[in-house]
Amino acid sequence: MAAVATSHIDAASNGKIWHAQYPELGTGPVPIEPYISQEYFALERERIFRKVWLNVGREEEIPKPGDYLVKDLPACGTSILIVRGKDGRLRAFHNVCSHRSNKLVWNRGGSCQMFACKFHGWTYGLDGQLTFVPDEESFFDLKKGELGLTPVAADVWEGFIFVNLDPQPRESLREYLGEMGETLQGYPFAEYSATCYAWTTELRANWKILKDAFQEAYHVAFLHKRSVPDSFTSKSNPFCHGLDYRLYPRYRKMAIYGNMEHRPTPVEGMAFQFGSLIIRNDFSLSNLPPGVNPTRDPSWALDLNVIFPNFFVDVSEGTYFTYNMWPLAVDRTLWEVRTYYPKAKSAGQRFSQEYSKVIFRDVIMEDCSTLEMTQSVLASGAKTQFVLQDQELLIRHDHKVHEDFVGFYKGRKGVAVNV
Repeated sequence: MAAVATSHIDAASNGKIWHAQYPELGTGPVPIEPYISQEYFALERERIFRKVWLNVGREEEIPKPGDYLVKDLPACGTSILIVRGKDGRLRAFHNVCSHRSNKLVWNRGGSCQMFACKFHGWTYGLDGQLTFVPDEESFFDLKKGELGLTPVAADVWEGFIFVNLDPQPRESLREYLGEMGETLQGYPFAEYSATCYAWTTELRANWKILKDAFQEAYHVAFLHKRSVPDSFTSKSNPFCHGLDYRLYPRYRKMAIYGNMEHRPTPVEGMAFQFGSLIIRNDFSLSNLPPGVNPTRDPSWALDLNVIFPNFFVDVSEGTYFTYNMWPLAVDRTLWEVRTYYPKAKSAGQRFSQEYSKVIFRDVIMEDCSTLEMTQSVLASGAKTQFVLQDQELLIRHDHKVHEDFVGFYKGRKGVAVNV
């Protein structure tokens, strides 16, 4: 294992060298192959996405009996129907008719009292049971009680809906989230979820390219110098060094620095007066649960929380946002972005949220600008490894977790990689 460098001093994190706390991860390069290998991508689909808990939405999307949403999961080769039953219980099913395997529900969501297949009219209740078959007498020994929709394991954590495609999940959702789930307990997700703005785009890039872009703040001073030129950087911390890093067996989190000396523009200052923005320096530590900004650093802006495999929940005071990266192919990804706010109680608060939304949009547009360019040159073979620095600890950990699931390099002789 390579020696940990000792010359690096991190002003924002009191001189800590973060890799020294996790020596098992090493400090050497990590391979590019997992971003371009069809074999690796196939293993990810089989050993990750078809086996673990996946976030597919929030409870606010289906609050009443009969409300439903549809989530297509190309990486798993299926579509999932999530519905609120008459008993108030949330259930999930493969969105596949039991007759000839037609896709049952074609739209993205809505409300109804039954689901009828457009092909031959087979009809199912909100509990997934088959209730009606046209021309039933022409079938042979038809057992309707055994021909309901195929169930999928579903559960809710802090209002977030998760499903697991494994017919017999090895862990409950609570067990799967483990300590990471505990660190976010007490954060007012429900209160802050009254208003949601969402963007969805398809990018010509491997899904891990997207993940990596949001697991470090090293790029902020360069890529975001137009949208947020000094909100997360300062003379004392010019490269947005993290305030705190915490790694868990499958998850990771980082506390992001905010410039306490940032002076808002007149419009931004007006937005500050009426609501909560991620870019701010007037938050109240007493409003945060213990697991958020755990070091209670006054120069904190937000916590970045990465839930394996493809879900980000980044929290601040008064607002939070999420990312989901859904693999479509080895070099294509569906990226879903959502930003959440409390219900606005005045025109000023509504203006503040709209301003925050637009700034956030500009930031993620800047992030988008590099991702396809990166993927376009990876397959050239010009480089075979990524070289990571101390502030890119989360990326290094992510490579390790992926390899633990995929086992692509296991048993390969002569392969020296830090995974």
